[in-house]
Amino acid sequence: MPPERAPDDVEPGDLAGIVRPRETTRLVGHAEAEAAFAEGIASGRLHHAWLIGGPAGIGKATLAYRVARRLLADPEGVSRAPGLDVAANDPVVGKIAALSHPNLVALRRHRVPTAKTLPTKIPVDAVRKALELFGSTAGNAGYRICIVDSAEDLNANGANALLKMLEEPPVRALFLIVSHAPGRLLPTIRSRCRALALRPLDAASVSAVVSGFPAPFPAPLAEALARAADLSEGSVARAVAMLDPAMQGLVAEMETLLSRAGHPDWGRVLKLADKLAGREAEPLFAAGLETVERFVSAELHRRRAEPPARLAALVEVCEKFGRTAREAATYNLDRRPVVLSLFADLAGAVRTG
Repeated sequence: MPPERAPDDVEPGDLAGIVRPRETTRLVGHAEAEAAFAEGIASGRLHHAWLIGGPAGIGKATLAYRVARRLLADPEGVSRAPGLDVAANDPVVGKIAALSHPNLVALRRHRVPTAKTLPTKIPVDAVRKALELFGSTAGNAGYRICIVDSAEDLNANGANALLKMLEEPPVRALFLIVSHAPGRLLPTIRSRCRALALRPLDAASVSAVVSGFPAPFPAPLAEALARAADLSEGSVARAVAMLDPAMQGLVAEMETLLSRAGHPDWGRVLKLADKLAGREAEPLFAAGLETVERFVSAELHRRRAEPPARLAALVEVCEKFGRTAREAATYNLDRRPVVLSLFADLAGAVRTG
């Protein structure tokens, strides 16, 4: 069962009723990535910095905490057990879940009790304070570990402070840097890390993770879970979002309207635009954008025998919708015109076929 959290205990990626990556010992998929770490541990030549990249919600942070748990459970390096598993009753499990282990520090955005919202960045002061771990004697023998979750959240000065430590790492220091978009990081940070790219999970693995969540997470119906996994693009977090009834209804309505894109039902389109207009509808709007992208991709595949020039209009509509959606988010613009313009543009593009 997930541990109880105070109302002000909020971190990015939190999902209601679901354990955080540091609170679970279970990881589905990514056997090759686990093997790479296990090989480095067994050889005694573990690289000092790893850049664990891949889409959000596929298990990157869970893998990082598994590595930390394995190393901190055996600080003397005497175990010859293969893999990264650690007994559930090992004291290190609870310490890592609570972020109370003396040889571990986690850099992540976190809402402090006096704040109303999450900070948008990890400030340089937090980075410097975390890195103090490497300037002191370790709490016991073994590795000192820093997990960055995620690197995109570091501000510029924080990234540079981390870089300095990566350039001259102390003995038996380990940096596990989680990134949703490694290509956006400082090239100098990337060059000092061993890159480990995690692939999106397959639908079966996504279903296995979600169905394995303990109470109070409600067990989803098999049909709903299968559809959510198919729409998840390999992300557990996305699958959980797709299990929400409001999200399911939005996607179903979008799919219906898109199937009739050549002759829009403007009454229903207007209702959809109103539903997606509010600030609280951002997750629904994002799901709507993904639904449009899937529709256009399917249309391009269905009409693949046609000359490319005839399909260009569909691609242009999708690109325009994505661009105007980003602008609406950046400048806090009304989303209604974005939605209405989408269906008007699609009507013309689809009828060209």
